[in-house]
Amino acid sequence: MELTGRNALVTGGSRGIGRAVCLELARQGANVAINYAGSAQAAEEVAQACRELGVEAFAIQANVADAAAVDAMVKEVITRLGRIDILVNNAGITKDRLALQMKEEEFDAVLDTNLKGAFLCMKAVYRPMMKQRYGRVVNLTSIVGLRGNPGQANYAASKAGLIGMSKSIAKELASRGVTVNLVAPGFIDTDMTAALPEAARTALLSSIPMARLGQPEDVARAVAFFASENAGYITGQVLCVDGGMAV
Repeated sequence: MELTGRNALVTGGSRGIGRAVCLELARQGANVAINYAGSAQAAEEVAQACRELGVEAFAIQANVADAAAVDAMVKEVITRLGRIDILVNNAGITKDRLALQMKEEEFDAVLDTNLKGAFLCMKAVYRPMMKQRYGRVVNLTSIVGLRGNPGQANYAASKAGLIGMSKSIAKELASRGVTVNLVAPGFIDTDMTAALPEAARTALLSSIPMARLGQPEDVARAVAFFASENAGYITGQVLCVDGGMAV
């Protein structure tokens, strides 16, 4: 399999897109550390599903916005697996509200998790990946980071910032055999979109040229591509998985 023998750390891996990414990496032969913030049972279920695919997998708790917690997590993963070859920064939150009503703490919370969290995780694997002269970092941005979305100024800022940050770090690490790329999902069929009222869902579909929501597996396959040897000469790029919304 494409990723046999590789070791991956996936943040926010207990549900939705993160879960699909963990399973796809495991399906391709990678051992997987599944980071979660609060849902231990869900993360352990993902780990078990990965183990059933024949790889080593375990759940590990850490708040990605906490530098000490991130450093401890990365050290534990390296201790247990030997090294980290693949980092997928998927952990993210939303606190949607029109900018006029948005509270400062709502802005800060989203930036702390979505943007600073990804920075802390990349910083923690920076030196180990440089030393081993190999690494694949895949960051989950969003179509919202490219186009904006009413009521999501904080989320859009975090995802747009992630693009600029990733391109900068991609340039820093390129000569050491470490790539940094981004996948930008559009509207994906997850718990969040399933909870939308029918009218909102219909309006959503009308904005997608393919006229359907994407599946978490669509995003996971794009992540797995960037994590593979096939993407070894690609870095600093954004791949939209959005049914044509960014066209």
